[in-house]
Amino acid sequence: MDGGTFSIKLHGDLKAIHEKEWDCCACPETADGGRPEDPFTTYRFLKALEDSGSIGPGTGWQAYYITVEHDGETIACAPLYAKGHSQGEYIFDHVFAHAYESAGGKYYPKFQIAVPFTPVTGRRFLTRPDYENAGRAALAQGLLQLADKYEMSSAHVTFCTSEEARWGAERGFLPRLTHQFRWLNNSYSDFNDFLAGLSSRKRKNIKKERDQARGFGGRIEVFHGGDIREEHWDAMWRFYQDTCAAKWGNPYLTRDFFIIARETLKDDMALIIASRETELVAGAMHVIGRNALFGRYWGSKEYYPSMHFELCYYQAIDYAIALGLERLEAGAQGGHKLARGYMPFETHSLHWFRNKGFSNAVSEYLEREHSAVSEDMEVLTAWGPFRKTEYKEQI
Repeated sequence: MDGGTFSIKLHGDLKAIHEKEWDCCACPETADGGRPEDPFTTYRFLKALEDSGSIGPGTGWQAYYITVEHDGETIACAPLYAKGHSQGEYIFDHVFAHAYESAGGKYYPKFQIAVPFTPVTGRRFLTRPDYENAGRAALAQGLLQLADKYEMSSAHVTFCTSEEARWGAERGFLPRLTHQFRWLNNSYSDFNDFLAGLSSRKRKNIKKERDQARGFGGRIEVFHGGDIREEHWDAMWRFYQDTCAAKWGNPYLTRDFFIIARETLKDDMALIIASRETELVAGAMHVIGRNALFGRYWGSKEYYPSMHFELCYYQAIDYAIALGLERLEAGAQGGHKLARGYMPFETHSLHWFRNKGFSNAVSEYLEREHSAVSEDMEVLTAWGPFRKTEYKEQI
């Protein structure tokens, strides 16, 4: 639908947008009562980030939500942020920032359409059904107009769909190819059915790791929805905090996010918890989508051999099979996932730079990077854990 009047609005607070209007664009498929394809762009998830102070003043993620109205009705929206750094993005542009500032420019702040701290592919130009073309065009136009108005160095759209990446590239954005690892459910009846498709050596290694993990002297359980108790959320916060301190420094999510999640996101969550007697010793947080399980955070009180693999990968595969989900996404990075049944898949982003000379230089860099990433994926796929006939059938 292209007729009528379109208007673009900015909102510094998600409360200024009605939840139903946002979700009619972000997850229209939930009208049938089912789960959203992408639980991370739902109103409730983004609002939990905002209400908990995980984003906002002092975090480097200042919200500028965009909505597009057509004859008074919201037909498109996007989670836009003014970024004061390049942290929490997972498609990192530190090399661009360094080059830009070395040349005397000011790279930050920049605009970014993204889900904070969430390396999950999904639609970023969120539109109502029948408004895909007009809504996407209005959002993209609004993004670049705002970047010009506020004299931003650049504008980015990260972890967009491959279709959005093609569309954006045709309209002047610079596409970037990266990759991450995902597990695909080839109609497996159970975990042993999945193992049967692996090479003998990989199958034996996974069985060994599962035996190691289960030998910690306790039990492993999956909790979902109302079954997740307050002590589970408290433990998950501690695990998350400890892992962040060990890897990245300060945690991105605040303590209040876990408190809010207990009330508003519990039906989207599955916590896989290892306990010994009354003590919770390790845990992994997963988010449930319509067709996928998304692994997000993990941690443990102390080191337990292979516990990370058990809670984040193997138990998650068990759970995905039980729910009949199509795939399991375990987040960014991690070549070690390859040996555990996860294969490389393309991820995409779009980039725009105000300075045309700099944009041309980045374009050349991205072309070379694209070739390198494609070659890397070919090598990784060839070295995958599946028996070759099995993987050909799977894809």
